[in-house]
Amino acid sequence: MKHLILALQFMTRLPLPAMEADRADYAKAMRWFPAAGLVVGGCAAGAVWALGRVDPWLGALGGLAAWVGMTGGLHLDGLGDMADAAGAAHKDPARLKTVLADPHIGSFGVVAIVLQLLAKLVLLHDAGDALWLVPVAVAARVGPLVWTLMLPPLHEGLGTLFRDGVGWRHVALWGGMLALALPFAPWLAVAVPAMALWALWIRRRIGGISGDGHGAGIELVETALLLAMVCAR
Repeated sequence: MKHLILALQFMTRLPLPAMEADRADYAKAMRWFPAAGLVVGGCAAGAVWALGRVDPWLGALGGLAAWVGMTGGLHLDGLGDMADAAGAAHKDPARLKTVLADPHIGSFGVVAIVLQLLAKLVLLHDAGDALWLVPVAVAARVGPLVWTLMLPPLHEGLGTLFRDGVGWRHVALWGGMLALALPFAPWLAVAVPAMALWALWIRRRIGGISGDGHGAGIELVETALLLAMVCAR
């Protein structure tokens, strides 16, 4: 259970007890990232359902607030950093790494975060059955496992740490569990091309995966799945 708790501590803002962990423990915690999606998606779905009984837009706003609150804006921060780096680096690798390391948000990052929040708000309003938000959040968090295995690390950090703790068998396990829902929600298959396109963009534009790349990818895969969910209604 240690690795699951570490994954929940890393990916959510749940008040969990602190525990001792070494590098190997943190690496293996990545295997449980999709399980954090159960918590995030469940909270978002609950908020959409409860507040949506009062007003659909209130439900969408509540779901978005729960989504952001449960993650502490962690993935949105990654999206903003990636947008700033891609927009301001001008294909200069040294400048790209400098921008990524800068804790301040730039205009590209602000625009990306605002658009992401607006997109999720509108899509949550039109998504239909809130229960499907759970597999959406789970599927998006399979992405970091895939990107870690497909892409070289951009620098020493989370990319190199997690690479030692996951394998394709973990991707297959979570993918197999999600595949059970495909007969009822075939639009979940959109997660596969969405993850592949993000990996392709990262490789060509950034050159490697980092914590910011994982966070931004999770956000974008979630939005792609919400869009597919709305289109399939």
